[in-house]
This record gives sequence, C-alpha cells and structure tokens, in this order.
Amino acid sequence: MPDGRPACACIICHDYGDRDRLDNFQLRTIVHVTQYGWSVVLIPATDAGPGWAYTIGLWHSHDSPELAMFGGDVYEMEEILNTLGRQAAEGRAPGDGERREDVLRGWPVVFRAAGPLWYEAAFGGALAFYRRTPIPFLQVVWPDPQGLFPWDAGAGGVYRRAQPALWVDPQRHPEGTWTRRLAVQAI
Repeated sequence: MPDGRPACACIICHDYGDRDRLDNFQLRTIVHVTQYGWSVVLIPATDAGPGWAYTIGLWHSHDSPELAMFGGDVYEMEEILNTLGRQAAEGRAPGDGERREDVLRGWPVVFRAAGPLWYEAAFGGALAFYRRTPIPFLQVVWPDPQGLFPWDAGAGGVYRRAQPALWVDPQRHPEGTWTRRLAVQAI
C-alpha cells in the first residue's frame, strides 16, 4: 500500500477458507462494517466487574485505530464510540495522547494506545475479524467529575480503578477488578 501499511487482513478483504463457518457475531460484524464502516461491540457489566465497548472496522474502513471505552454505561459508551467513528470517517482519526473536548457530556477525553498484551482478553471479536495483529487500539479515557484523568494528581482511588490502564503492561497494572475481569495471562 502507498502509505506503507500492510494490506488489510480482515475477513472481508481476505478469504481464509472458512466463510461458510463464520458465526452470527462475525456475520453481523461484516454487515455492520460493510454498511456503516464499523461495528461497536458491547460487553455488559457482570458480577465480575464493569463492562466495556469497542469498535471493529475503523481500521478496515477509515485507516483509523480501533477505539475502546471501559467502566461506563455500555449504551453511553456505544454512543460515544459511534460519534468518534463518525469523526474518523470524516478524516479526523484520533491519535495516541490526543485530547478532544466535548465528547462525553461536555467533558474531554484522552486517547491512549492499548498494549497488544491486552488484546486477546479485551478485544477477541476484533482479533477474529482481523485475524492478524497488531491492529492499533486506542483506549478512550474519561475524566472524573472534577475533570481529572487517572494519571492526574488528585484523582481518587475509586475513580482510578473505574477504568483499566491498557497502556500499562498487564504484569505492571495494579491488581484489581480489571486484571481479574480481563484475566490477562502472563506471556
């Protein structure tokens, strides 16, 4: 490809010989990506911990990193990811470390690159779609009610635990809900 990016290896662009065995999730993802440019996967909260949401297809359709949000209401996260997906489709793909204002009920968000060691535990549907890694994923990090991000001095402990820090190696991530919920295995 002219930009140096390898050819897309997703199940739309490449025939892996198993199209007759794709499950309903994969078929629905293909339809969403083909019709809308991306799909949003919702992982609801359980007794084990909070939920999360992530995109599949932004990389395929718009050369944009896939996006993920954690710890909020899954339907609100879906709405935010769709808004950010529309921005990417308009040519405004986010970058690592970028801050965007007025994304979350008037609050800013910051994008942080997720480490590939988290992918299998958090983004299985995307791995099944793309079949090759690493595809870039950005975590959409939201602030606390005072506007502080988890890395800011003064951000409370409860808030710091509300979202994982996927930019931190899983073995160095503070033990808690997210390390248990995502159950990342040591490599």
